[in-house]
Amino acid sequence: MQTLRRTPLHVRHAEAGARLVPFAGWELPVHYTSIAEEHLAVRGRAGVFDVSHMGRLEVLGRDAYPYLQQRLSRDLGTIAPGRAQYTLLTNERGGVIDDLIAYRREDGYLLVVNAANTERDAAVLSEARDVSAEWAMIAVQGPAALELLEIDVAPFALREDEVLGVRCLVCGTGYTGERGCELLCDPADAVALWDRVLARGVTPCGLGARDTLRLEMCYPLHGQDLTEERTPIEAGLAWACALDKEFPGVEVLRRQAAEGPGELLVALVMEEKAIPRSGMAVHEGGVVTSGGWSPSLERGIGLAYVPARLAAVDTRLTVDVRGRPRAARVVEKPIYRRREGER
Repeated sequence: MQTLRRTPLHVRHAEAGARLVPFAGWELPVHYTSIAEEHLAVRGRAGVFDVSHMGRLEVLGRDAYPYLQQRLSRDLGTIAPGRAQYTLLTNERGGVIDDLIAYRREDGYLLVVNAANTERDAAVLSEARDVSAEWAMIAVQGPAALELLEIDVAPFALREDEVLGVRCLVCGTGYTGERGCELLCDPADAVALWDRVLARGVTPCGLGARDTLRLEMCYPLHGQDLTEERTPIEAGLAWACALDKEFPGVEVLRRQAAEGPGELLVALVMEEKAIPRSGMAVHEGGVVTSGGWSPSLERGIGLAYVPARLAAVDTRLTVDVRGRPRAARVVEKPIYRRREGER
């Protein structure tokens, strides 16, 4: 039986009565009160997530840039120290080994990768050092997040700073579509930082809300929407590929971009009362890769790979929801958009 790993904040999750579940080899909170309540707290004000389980790899020194430039999909030359970018690690077939954030620092790069892929990524990027254990990491997200922390950070910027009395690497990134930041600190300081964030009135949130929030924004999840068998072109991530440079699988991606992919990842909204789930078939062709209930829209939503001819916005589709055909419609990404005048 596998022994689950625990983050430096596990004691706080247990004390708060969070429902703890296995995830990527870790024991993590899926929710404290309810997924919907935590989701709406992030959309309406601010929530905080323990994301210490995420992998962190470091590539330092004068050769860090040329090394990663040949291995990651985007052009690292477009970001200066103190900036970050979303990028992909691909295989020779153009499939996605992982999607990650590359943070450029003065001495090299910090890569934040998916927890389940940390070992695989470190093996592919042999010059990278796994420094996951050297950091704890929390994400504070929501329209009031930065105000409550009394800090400001631009999207995809990073800097070292003190936040609520704790020394942190402050990153203008997140997985919810809201303003906010991700804070990396010494594991020994994690409990103090967490407590001080909660004392500002920020709602503790679990994996469930993180998933519904990212799904509303159509942010892909590796292992479901992104796999080593699916390409970035099919996933709608051509913008994250610098096809004019060399990296693994680029020839496949150039050809697919020129010819057009056979299938595309689309966003779905259910037209009937039903909740799509990963693995459900689309009758007209294709399969749901992510799905769930949208607390913001109060209806079922999902992502699905369908034949390219069915990928146009407003195309009507039918999802097999536990043996029952249920009507769905292809919509523009992201599924959730803040209405004008909302904070």
